[in-house]
Amino acid sequence: MGVVNVTPDSFSDGGRFLDPAAAIAQAHSLIEEGADLVDIGAESSRPGAAAVVGADEELRRLLPVLQGLRGVPVPVSVDTIKPEVMRAALAEGASMINDIYALRAPGALAAVAAAGAAVCLMHMQGTPGTMQQHPSYGDVVAEVKAFLSERVGAARAAGIAPERIVIDPGFGFGKTLEHNLELLRHLREFDALGLPLLAGWSRKSSLGKLTGKPAGDRLAASIAAALIAAQNGARILRVHDVAATRDALSVLAAVEETR
Repeated sequence: MGVVNVTPDSFSDGGRFLDPAAAIAQAHSLIEEGADLVDIGAESSRPGAAAVVGADEELRRLLPVLQGLRGVPVPVSVDTIKPEVMRAALAEGASMINDIYALRAPGALAAVAAAGAAVCLMHMQGTPGTMQQHPSYGDVVAEVKAFLSERVGAARAAGIAPERIVIDPGFGFGKTLEHNLELLRHLREFDALGLPLLAGWSRKSSLGKLTGKPAGDRLAASIAAALIAAQNGARILRVHDVAATRDALSVLAAVEETR
């Protein structure tokens, strides 16, 4: 999953693709690099993001990009928490909603269910503005797993078929470095939910804590985390650097085929 942030303030590439033409070009570039789907977001969910973008502004950023991507050969996912944005994006051709609130907003379940779209349900403790202040768990793996199981149940009860659901433990969303590493070590435990798992480690601050590198210099660390996630069962990797990640996955696949 290639990431395109149509925002002025995302932690890694904020502002680079705020212009619709730049965002459309970046999406095409990621597809050419081998992205199996692209994820478009028009509201930053970086740690500390306090300002909530209104639905009108989010749609102003988002809709020209979706219109420019009609007919691309891969599915387009939209990263949003707002039911009204979900409905508009799905009407404009998006085929997946990637929701950090796991469809908890009133009307979100119905918006996805009515459209027959795919959805990614993510775990987050707190909100983007507060999530990294004091994240705390008794057992992070068990608690994240229980939350996702509950949200999957809610989605299915709303009429969303299981084959349309992806789960995401939410690396970096209300977790310390150790929480993130514990989840990465135990990703296989999420196999019990019987659904594809998405992992998003690309350029995140946990990698900066491990390497001392700024966001733009975390490619090697991002690839390492992506490979570990893939080895531990992740089926979708949400990344900024598609070509480099695919090269690394090709080596991993070749090794695993010879076992």
